[in-house]
Amino acid sequence: MRHLRVVRAQKIADDIFEFELQDPAGAALLPFTAGSHVLVNTPSGEERKYSLCNDPLEADRYVIAVKRDANGRGGSLAMCDQVKAGDMLAISEPRNDFALVKSFAGYILIAGGIGITPILAMARHLLNEGASFKLYYLTRNRASTAYADELSQPPFKGKVVIHHDEGDPARAFDLWPVLEKPRGHIFCCGPAGLMESVRDMSGHWSKTAVHFEAFTDGHTIKPEDKSFSVRLAKSGVSYEVPAGQPILDVLRKHGHHVPYSCASGSCGSCRTGLISGDVDHRDFVLQDGEKSSQIMVCVSRGRGGEIVIDL
Repeated sequence: MRHLRVVRAQKIADDIFEFELQDPAGAALLPFTAGSHVLVNTPSGEERKYSLCNDPLEADRYVIAVKRDANGRGGSLAMCDQVKAGDMLAISEPRNDFALVKSFAGYILIAGGIGITPILAMARHLLNEGASFKLYYLTRNRASTAYADELSQPPFKGKVVIHHDEGDPARAFDLWPVLEKPRGHIFCCGPAGLMESVRDMSGHWSKTAVHFEAFTDGHTIKPEDKSFSVRLAKSGVSYEVPAGQPILDVLRKHGHHVPYSCASGSCGSCRTGLISGDVDHRDFVLQDGEKSSQIMVCVSRGRGGEIVIDL
């Protein structure tokens, strides 16, 4: 981890705060690519993943935007309520689980809410490259739309569609005309509902042309969640998984090495064989035909009783 100084902390939309980070001695920062994130040690002690949203060509700063989540686990509250200009934060080196791939046919970028952060870095990079893209940015209303002014002006003007549904499902943006004909690559980041819609509408696209990243801190807690047990088939050992914890955390707590990266069900690193059990699949990687034999242990969980996995 590297300690960087917060040189700017400001509210940029309803419950969204932007932080600019620089080396206190003015040294250059490690380079990053569009779609990258850093891990931040927040004042609450929680470690959180935040996407870099500034231009990847900028070598002297990292910019992140954080949505204040009053129902979260405390990381975003600590960042938004406590971090001020002049503070120091421990930051990891940039890592990219949501990297752009070369597409001569262009790009469709889709962002929902705070999911704009990695998508904005992508749009900046594509502008630098002179690549063809269209950005669809879907939010509740104007006040909750980060970077609305910037995205409405040159050089983004004409390349960005911003849509507000005002919280009314009947006013949701219709993405089907955008996704009906496969062309180029799709990059989508946002809430689960948006990503599920994009996944459903892009089922006729090549799997390699559709890319997702969740903007959550990771495991999502639902009111109906129950504790369940996970049994490791190779050793027979069984662990209880509480309602508030993902399988991944329980396994790592007991010393089991499980590969993982995004911890949000988007990258596929923690794909594990599923032998039996009733599973609530919450990832954005598995196809329907794979769900009976695979599970993403960072987000998916049993609906009660026992599941058996191939570990």
